Amino acid sequence: MSTAKLLTAFGFVALASTTIADAQVLDPIPEPIVHRGLTVRIDDVVRLPRTLGLLHASQDVNPAGYARVSFVRDAPDGRRFANDQRGFLYQLHDDGKSTIYADFAAAFPYAVYNRLESGFIGFEFHPEFEDNGLFYTVHGEWAFSNPRKPDFIPPGYDESDVTHHNVVTEWRAGNPQAATFNGTRRELFRFAHVVANMSHPFGYVGFNPTAEPGDADYGLLYTSGSDLGFSNGGGPNSMNPTATQRLDSVITAILRIDPRSPSESGGRKGLGDYTIPPGNPFAGDGNPNTLDEIYAYGFRNAHRLSWDASDGTMFANDIGMNNIEEVNIVHAGRNYGWMAREGLWENGRYRPGGELNQLFALPDSVLDAPNGDEFTYPVAMYDHNEGRAISGGFAYHGQIEQLRGKYVFGELQRGRLFAADLDALKAADDGVPRTVAPIEEIQLYVVGADGEREYVTFRELIERTNGAQTPRADLHLSASADGEIFVTSRQDGMIRMLVPD
Repeated sequence: MSTAKLLTAFGFVALASTTIADAQVLDPIPEPIVHRGLTVRIDDVVRLPRTLGLLHASQDVNPAGYARVSFVRDAPDGRRFANDQRGFLYQLHDDGKSTIYADFAAAFPYAVYNRLESGFIGFEFHPEFEDNGLFYTVHGEWAFSNPRKPDFIPPGYDESDVTHHNVVTEWRAGNPQAATFNGTRRELFRFAHVVANMSHPFGYVGFNPTAEPGDADYGLLYTSGSDLGFSNGGGPNSMNPTATQRLDSVITAILRIDPRSPSESGGRKGLGDYTIPPGNPFAGDGNPNTLDEIYAYGFRNAHRLSWDASDGTMFANDIGMNNIEEVNIVHAGRNYGWMAREGLWENGRYRPGGELNQLFALPDSVLDAPNGDEFTYPVAMYDHNEGRAISGGFAYHGQIEQLRGKYVFGELQRGRLFAADLDALKAADDGVPRTVAPIEEIQLYVVGADGEREYVTFRELIERTNGAQTPRADLHLSASADGEIFVTSRQDGMIRMLVPD
């Protein structure tokens, strides 16, 4: 679809525009995101227990003390699970109760808990969990006094620079149907952080749920794409923009691996104890300076991934630096620009004398041209007038009529919920940078005891539950096996769900 037809069909986002490539842009997206009538009910499902005090107080960042929930996952056998980042994997039951399935904290004495994105960060079940009992977790550890050594240290650094480890683990349940985990575990990889704080760790492990047995993508494990804290400073040479544009580094890269050990698969070993999928975009290039694990790269913090069940389109929402939050459609082998680009602009750090909080206009010859330059650009975005950190999102085809055919995502810090038309997002994936889809806000409501609607914000719900104000909503989205959307916060331990009227 041409740019003109796209704007006619779906509207457009008003962007600060100039033909002067050296102009600094101060307000990149002047048009605000507004509510256009999209109103959705949200219900409480279950609240996980208060676990404050199970860890040393100096390692906890949630004063309310309830479970720090970041993922809700449906296992292939129909059971539903959620994590508490303080170190527990819970099974959720139909009676509104939960039970501990696995004690993660006991297994990892070096785990880091002092940041919101820390501890037991994420998990996912293998698509054949019912038979093989496999599931996967991601967490961060301290490097100091840690007996384990990383499988990968960013180029230009050595072991003395390592501050933390990003660890992905495979667990094998002896009895997949058991109410509690009893089995073994195997480490897939351990990649180094070299900045002071464990900012932007690996935050996601997951499988493409649209892949079927026999498909090339079936059983391959994806990780999030992250700069591993390089954008925030705090380490030697950590804000060097060239570190985020390398194919010999996992920094900013979404990785795709076959989680089987090469001793099992007979395939080629990766950086850790896993197999390189031969279909990965750099696996067959014959270049020793490209990592064959890389699926796509150039993300600052694409801490969640998802796929559209209708056609397999892969989405990654990327948290920006000082200016732009992005929705991206992911294609194998593509470069998504960070730290050279932020949204449709050049980031100041990429030019001599520029600063990380600056944006500079790209020429119209790039913005309006098919495949304007070497980077792939977002299909929707918002700036920091609207919020400071985008959450993950999902293509929705479920029971809520007004959300069908939309991509639902949120603003992590402020707790706003947004939607964009899936057709508009896919039409914007035309190679022309300037064509981006519009975003609208979702108004939430709850139903009171009197049966009346009460319109609320997500942050208000958290504050009611906790009985106190909260500095941030810390909103995250998850999806059930049948595509319904859970809304969680690491502030109050409550799992909520978007439901039909």
